[in-house]
Amino acid sequence: MYLSWSNLQFVAIVSWLSVARAIPLDIKNETSIKQAASTIAYGLMSYYTGNQSSSPVAQGTFPAPYYWWEAGAVWGGMIDYWHYTNDSTYNDVVVQALLSQISPTEDFMPPAEAGQEGNDDQFFWAAAAMSALERNLTSLSTPPSRWLSLATSAFNDLAHRWDRSTCNGGLKWQIYPSNTGYDYKNTAANGGFFQLAARLYRYTHNGTYVAWATTTWDWMAATGLVDAASYAVYDGTQDAQNCSQVNELSFSYTHGMLLAGCASLANATNGSALWTARAAGLLAASDRFLSPFANASAGVLYEPACEPQGTCNADQLSFKAYFARWLAAAAQLVPDLTDAGLQLLGKSAMATAGACTGGAEGVTCGQKWYVGGFDGSVGVGQQLGALEVVQGLLVQRSAPPVVAEGVYVSVVAATETVPVPTGTPTMGPAGGAAGGGVGGGALGGAGRGDGGMWVVGLGVLAAVVLGGGVVWSP
Repeated sequence: MYLSWSNLQFVAIVSWLSVARAIPLDIKNETSIKQAASTIAYGLMSYYTGNQSSSPVAQGTFPAPYYWWEAGAVWGGMIDYWHYTNDSTYNDVVVQALLSQISPTEDFMPPAEAGQEGNDDQFFWAAAAMSALERNLTSLSTPPSRWLSLATSAFNDLAHRWDRSTCNGGLKWQIYPSNTGYDYKNTAANGGFFQLAARLYRYTHNGTYVAWATTTWDWMAATGLVDAASYAVYDGTQDAQNCSQVNELSFSYTHGMLLAGCASLANATNGSALWTARAAGLLAASDRFLSPFANASAGVLYEPACEPQGTCNADQLSFKAYFARWLAAAAQLVPDLTDAGLQLLGKSAMATAGACTGGAEGVTCGQKWYVGGFDGSVGVGQQLGALEVVQGLLVQRSAPPVVAEGVYVSVVAATETVPVPTGTPTMGPAGGAAGGGVGGGALGGAGRGDGGMWVVGLGVLAAVVLGGGVVWSP
């Protein structure tokens, strides 16, 4: 059961008054939310020094212990910060950071990461480029076509790595055979690919993307990474065992990753019953990430796999951030999810404000939001998590993600459904996708993607609109 907004506001004020120094937050007041987000964003950006360096390796990244992928995740969050608050203070830094890591091949495969980058790592940077595209973060050097090219080039890389040699498909966690985890097919890699395909389909309505999204979802369900009945989302499976056993560890970020992908497809198909039901199922199943402790703030986001034990590593400390980000996105894209999504964000945001009482200024954010105060755990992930859950409250006051010119995505009607595109991408030699990628250059004609993949653009669209519905034409 969710508290009413008035009750939530009252609890937020009482919680603030009970703490000597904290971030004031009134979740019904836009100015208050923006001020809180600004304070948290400043704290987050204080960890970044790459803009003060002439080193191409240091630019765009955070110092140890933060890995390359997390920097891409931060820039995606800061793009949303600008979009939600209209505060452009950090935009130049964010754009510089993203462009510093695009690599000579313009697909977020920088030489400095050669041999250690994973498929999920590449997704987080591509997702940031996708956010820049959807939020219309443009300049003379970064027109929409540049962001689209970066996102599609990364997508093509991922599609080319689809591996049918084991488990009837799926992406490996790692790109390079020398890396630990190369024999692991996980939800982070496949869920990221699914979400990127879904968002690209919403933006372009190119049917290749929805075919890949559908194929990837079906593969995850068939493998058991997603429980089709309970909507539990699990971590991964060993392809050395032909994916016969699933590691049932669950993390919030992969759950949110799939939620946002389903919501994007529901929105792009004008409220498809199938994708709306999947999004709703994932949201309902997210209660496993709400604090169950009787002596703490129940119903507040936490990371059950490591947070209660205090064993979260630097990566895991940021996972709640991505769940909150993608929960907000889903709440905006699917009206059926708006109330529940905002209620969840509201309660967690209030607890977060009370947990941001550390540091010399008394506004540094901790990790365990449900303990009623600051827990002493600080870092990039903690600040990003707090930022995402607070700024997400502004989602309904902000414009939805844009789509390409000439693509019409109507306002979602919760009671209306249309056919969902179906189809399976044709696989090329060695697991590559023949026709599986989308050329980064053209929305208006045929394009040639990475790895020898010929595809069609909007000028020769494989998804054709018939009677208001979208039908996949293989």
